[in-house]
Amino acid sequence: MSQHWITDRMHKIDASGIRKVFDLAANMTNPVNLSIGQPHFDTPEPIKQALKDAVDSGKNAYSQSQGIKPLLAKIQGEIDEAYGHTDRQAFVTSGTSGGLMLALSTLVGPDDEVIVFDPWFVMYKHLTSLVGGKIVEVSTYPDFRLDVNRVADALTDRTKVILCNSPCNPTGHVASVEEMQALAELARDRDVALISDEIYRSFCYDGDFVSPAKWNDQTIVIDGFSKSHSMTGHRLGYCHGPKHIIEQMIKLQQFTFVCAPHPIQWAGVAAWDTDISHFVEEYRGKRDFVRDSLSENFEIHGGDGAFYLFVKAPWGTGTEFVQEAIRNNLLIIPGNVFSSQDTHFRISYAADDEVLHRGVDILNRIAKR
Repeated sequence: MSQHWITDRMHKIDASGIRKVFDLAANMTNPVNLSIGQPHFDTPEPIKQALKDAVDSGKNAYSQSQGIKPLLAKIQGEIDEAYGHTDRQAFVTSGTSGGLMLALSTLVGPDDEVIVFDPWFVMYKHLTSLVGGKIVEVSTYPDFRLDVNRVADALTDRTKVILCNSPCNPTGHVASVEEMQALAELARDRDVALISDEIYRSFCYDGDFVSPAKWNDQTIVIDGFSKSHSMTGHRLGYCHGPKHIIEQMIKLQQFTFVCAPHPIQWAGVAAWDTDISHFVEEYRGKRDFVRDSLSENFEIHGGDGAFYLFVKAPWGTGTEFVQEAIRNNLLIIPGNVFSSQDTHFRISYAADDEVLHRGVDILNRIAKR
């Protein structure tokens, strides 16, 4: 019938990983949910009010594709101060996912290679497939650090992009100055595009965030408001990089997303000036509690930022351990959703403290099975 209408590229996109988890969870009653990759707090009130005001004042039509001037001025001003690159330009995207889609579509063609670090954010693999590219995995096991020698060994004449994510989903690893500088300089010296996904940069608990753009002025940075300001449903991101790349991305945005949602951009102006440091401190405490509570029964690396722990299963595969957790009414994600290995599972500690207490109790109990 109409099955032959579907293009081959869609068959390279496998949505089965997380679907299997939620199929298993379908019959759970009031589960202890440590699976959700978004903040557990609501969007701060000044941001919601700015959105309402924008809608009420008629800011509901298209904006310029690159974004509204007040928001662009705030973003551009900060990146100019941070990097001092004469050629670095910013624009507003429809979420960080939109920014990633535009960047990969601009840089990657059929059979080009994109280096990602295993474990990776699930979208990287599928977006690369969608634009016709091929993922090349560089392992970060067992401690999730970025080994530039492994990256150098993975480079070929087909390598177009190195895609890094720090703080990392799913591991919570925050790359050190040494790791980032080495990666930035390798990409620069080998003339490979470097995309830095910095959506979790506000959530660093044990040291300062550092971007590879500090050492490589050709770095394309993807960022946004979803995680830092709990605006996941608002779809507001931004990107900055060398002007000749950004111009191509804006051109593509004109014919795809058109623009980020206009009234949401005015909410972004308010978000830029909204202090979220108390949320960061709250999540630092949650990280400390979960990590400390599990340390006796589980091997844990990473966890320096974002709001995830990527924990090694104490017995069986990651999938088998998650199945047992689900049987005990705990919802977590098996590591093979994010990785070529099936040895770990991901916890999100973006949850109420009572839920975290219940979750660690279940995990410690089933670890001793």
